[in-house]
Amino acid sequence: MTQDPLVIFTPSGKRGRVAQGTTVLSAARRLGVDLDSVCGGRGICSKCQVSPGRGQFSKHGVTVAEDALSEINAVEERYDRIRGLKPGRRLGCQAQILSDVVLDVPPESQVHRQVVRKNADARPIVMDPATRKYFVTVAEPDMHEPKGDLERLAEALRGQWRIDEVIAAPPVLAKLQQALRKGEWEVTVALHRADENGPHHILDLWPGFRAEPLWGLAIDLGSTTVAAHLTSLEDGHVEASAGVMNPQIRFGEDLMSRVSYSMMNEGGAAEMTAAVRVAIDDLARELASEAGIEPRDIVETVFVCNPVMHHLLLGIDPVELGQAPFALATSDAVALPARDLDLSALNPGAQVYVLPCIAGHVGADAAAVALSERPDQSDDLVLIVDVGTNAELLLGDRARVLACSSPTGPAFEGAQISSGQRAAPGAIEAIRIDPETKAPRFRVIGCETWSDEPGFWDEVGPGGVTGICGSGIIEAVAEMRIAGLVDAKGLIGSAEQTGTDRMIAEGRTHAYLIHDGSEAGGPRITVTQGDIRAIQLAKSALYAGARLLMDEREVEAVDRVVLAGAFGAHISPKHALVLGMIPDVPVEKVTSAGNAAGTGARIALCSVAARREAEALVRQITKVETAIEPRFQEHFVAANAIPHATAPFAGLRKTQPLPEPSFNQGGSGEGGARRRRRARD
Repeated sequence: MTQDPLVIFTPSGKRGRVAQGTTVLSAARRLGVDLDSVCGGRGICSKCQVSPGRGQFSKHGVTVAEDALSEINAVEERYDRIRGLKPGRRLGCQAQILSDVVLDVPPESQVHRQVVRKNADARPIVMDPATRKYFVTVAEPDMHEPKGDLERLAEALRGQWRIDEVIAAPPVLAKLQQALRKGEWEVTVALHRADENGPHHILDLWPGFRAEPLWGLAIDLGSTTVAAHLTSLEDGHVEASAGVMNPQIRFGEDLMSRVSYSMMNEGGAAEMTAAVRVAIDDLARELASEAGIEPRDIVETVFVCNPVMHHLLLGIDPVELGQAPFALATSDAVALPARDLDLSALNPGAQVYVLPCIAGHVGADAAAVALSERPDQSDDLVLIVDVGTNAELLLGDRARVLACSSPTGPAFEGAQISSGQRAAPGAIEAIRIDPETKAPRFRVIGCETWSDEPGFWDEVGPGGVTGICGSGIIEAVAEMRIAGLVDAKGLIGSAEQTGTDRMIAEGRTHAYLIHDGSEAGGPRITVTQGDIRAIQLAKSALYAGARLLMDEREVEAVDRVVLAGAFGAHISPKHALVLGMIPDVPVEKVTSAGNAAGTGARIALCSVAARREAEALVRQITKVETAIEPRFQEHFVAANAIPHATAPFAGLRKTQPLPEPSFNQGGSGEGGARRRRRARD
């Protein structure tokens, strides 16, 4: 018997089988996918747009055919003709599912849009930008001195600013004469000098004196999100920040899935490159509009990114990063014109600088974190953890700095969790469970009031509680451990074992009910045994990476831990320790660095000297490869326990002892033992 088509929605990760001919919108509603629609499915509002994938998705175990969706119908053709659809987009209310398909729901089609929490952190920066503006008065042409306008501009820069060598590209030459005459031989020139020994390149020029500052973009290109900060190149202040989901998510949530997509689909790498470049261009326009400036005023961009994103941004196939020895096409810093990356929204002469990568799995984002946090200047031994889909760790002090990456996967960001979602209004971001009553209280994004406080539901509004995001699921699992609902092995107890009817039987396992909104048509939010397992795997990878670095330094403890990244800034130190995400330290020794990679990008944008420091620092960092270290697996297995099996956190136990229940699931006898082993596995 032929199976119904399998539909997989990204970035939520929700999937299910639907009858052939079901519209995408109907499938989304049936599976609880956050897909907007306000016109009743008549193809008028365009809120339900989706982007279908093509080719082989090895992670999902499906191959999407070209005809996985029905052909574009008259309603879609009319909408495209009148209002326009982006290339490859379909209207979910019109497109019918005919065979297995992977569908990406773009941010503008989501009812509860993700909150990309990557705001710029205040940081004093010594300004030394690569691009500066200079006001000069140029000698008028003289028939007796047959010099061109460019040569006389160069003389003016030399005489008035001691700038020796100047180069101008043809597009600048095309506007030079008009600018000089319109400004009555006075112009403001934007000069870019990437190297202290190199020439100055004229990026642009304006008639007369230009008071407005030049702008740059500091971009943290992550596997899940793209965050950008519009930064003044005169004083370093951030005028606007914005972020979007990385559109490459539809090709795979984690990095290896994207490498696999490139391997299995001809032209897959180019497809992912084009998608992310368009997103960056749109982000630049959005920031310029928000700040009330012209996109032409953005003359420079600095990128930080992991190695796979680095290669895809530059148009390099990342296939070599998917297999040993994980060779980079280049590990050095890269400088090039923005037009080479198809960034048409910026100034035509805009320049791009990409920080160097540390190694095949530790990228320019880790270099930016090192530039921001400077572990090489620390007097004590500090562990810096940039938490994300692919976590990157730095361990060091003045003596030596080590680095590694750990494949934590998307569970920390709410993906692959039964009630999980990205950070968006209505998502549970914090939770507390009473150890006596086992009752939860929680707080959602967009609402400062806790669920057991007066006015909570009025403040939440009609959207209600929609799911649980990454910080919420971390706190939920840790709180369940503290309250005795989960044992050290990660097994959830039954209602009889825990003494609460919030424990729901699900076959041989149980789930903990946090919130039941089903009577009002809302979701039923639970933490299942599968959710616990996903978090165990993610946190075990993170902890094992840290222990591997500690082995290399021959230490059993670190002095302090810094949680970096937008996600890291929202993790409770206590819950991270209870869960065993990080090595044991006193709670007060766990701090947040905010978006350290973004801060490093801003420092590099504003300072040429800082770029040289980052390049030198990268050469001093020792890379530890988790993929080939035998002890990584040993640490990983030990870290499956909550908090972990090798070094229980005595400091927390003194103030808040963890209960030691043991929940054997699956019955008794040999059959029960087999079932318990399966549950553990």
